[in-house]
Amino acid sequence: LGVVGESGCGKSTLGRTILRLHEPTEGQVVYRGKNLAEYGREEMRQMRRELQIIFQDPYSSLDPKMKVGDIIAEGLKAHHMCRSREEEQARVKELLETVGLNAEHATRYVHEFSGGQRQRIMIAIALACQPRLLIADEPTTALDVTIQADIIDLLKDIQKEFGMAVIMITHDLGIVANIAKKIIVMYAGKVVETGSSQDIFYRPRHPYTKALLRAVPRLDTEEEQSLESIEGTPPNMIDPPAGCAFSTRCSQCMRICQKSEPPMFEFEDGHTAQCWLYHPMAAQGNEE
Repeated sequence: LGVVGESGCGKSTLGRTILRLHEPTEGQVVYRGKNLAEYGREEMRQMRRELQIIFQDPYSSLDPKMKVGDIIAEGLKAHHMCRSREEEQARVKELLETVGLNAEHATRYVHEFSGGQRQRIMIAIALACQPRLLIADEPTTALDVTIQADIIDLLKDIQKEFGMAVIMITHDLGIVANIAKKIIVMYAGKVVETGSSQDIFYRPRHPYTKALLRAVPRLDTEEEQSLESIEGTPPNMIDPPAGCAFSTRCSQCMRICQKSEPPMFEFEDGHTAQCWLYHPMAAQGNEE
């Protein structure tokens, strides 16, 4: 699952709230039929064995005073996953090799690694507890393009090998095009469109999704193209506007968009969009 949108739209907050790193103020976080928002502290600690996250900045997430092998082993110890020190060390070695490092790296400190290697260490930490769901919160933002591709390929290989679900949070549509089967588009803290990768890239419905795509260079067309910026800025969510949050930046805004929040309209195969343009009266050309 890819989660895309501009900076500040709520993507990272969503990922952290799933893990209860941010406490939800309303609604539910349903996992395997149960609402995680109702779990106590100890229940949630045990559940985090199945739910892991890779943070955006690996350096600030890793303790510079600890050796990498000890950092990776913390999760193994917390969930009592190894019966002896020897088994723990063997597991750390296995995890390092899984992410493209080697056993010798376990004795090094964080400052001895490049940005791409640090992100591989973060992936090893997340895999230590054999999660069912991995949330990757913009894991390639601070990396150059070639290293980004390596990390994305690694995540795809790991997903297939371990059979786990992955939520990829990113502002880069190129990344989700390469990895995601399903995509949700967020704006101002809400989901405005959902669909398969094919739906979002070739049959976008929401004006915001279309604007995002127009701002990205395309390699699958021979036609000349000019990149477009999205005029304006996202709304202040401390004092959100009435109606559709995108209305102040939308070239197709109608009067009703500024008055009432649109419902979610459903199309074929689970494709949805929250936009008044798909109301039957809008199809008749009514600007109300």
